[in-house]
Amino acid sequence: MIPAAFTQRLLTLCLTLLLAACAHTPSSRPPTTHTFELDEQRRSAVVLSALSLLDTPYRYGGHKPSTGFDCSGLVHYVFSQESSSPVPRRTSDQAGAARRVSRSQLRPGDLVFFNTLGTPNSHVGIYIGKQQFINAPSSGGRVRIDSLDNPYFAKRFETARTFFD
Repeated sequence: MIPAAFTQRLLTLCLTLLLAACAHTPSSRPPTTHTFELDEQRRSAVVLSALSLLDTPYRYGGHKPSTGFDCSGLVHYVFSQESSSPVPRRTSDQAGAARRVSRSQLRPGDLVFFNTLGTPNSHVGIYIGKQQFINAPSSGGRVRIDSLDNPYFAKRFETARTFFD
């Protein structure tokens, strides 16, 4: 059973994201070559889609809710649901296809990459705001929310990237 405090925080975050998306004025800049055709409302859709997958079991190589996810499978699935543009399946390819953003400029729907296996960009999560991200962490685990300030992830943070304009 999900604690009421968690449910309330999740609802507050979702409402904040939806209101922020409604208040946004679309950019007049054309998309860059690495930007997928996603607008500001899609940031909220990506986050809400990822939130809907919380507690899904981890599965190495997994890429769908019915069987579970690994980290890159979660990102691939969520972005495939919210975009007609293909998103690479492998973590390193996702990092290569997305545009770098500074950590201080992270926005909901951006990706955060970590070096968890001694190689750059070996783990990925979807940033949801307030220094938190959704990820499929490891064997035996479940899709969950973690903090960039968690000592494990803070020490292993590699880069922030985005598919958004």
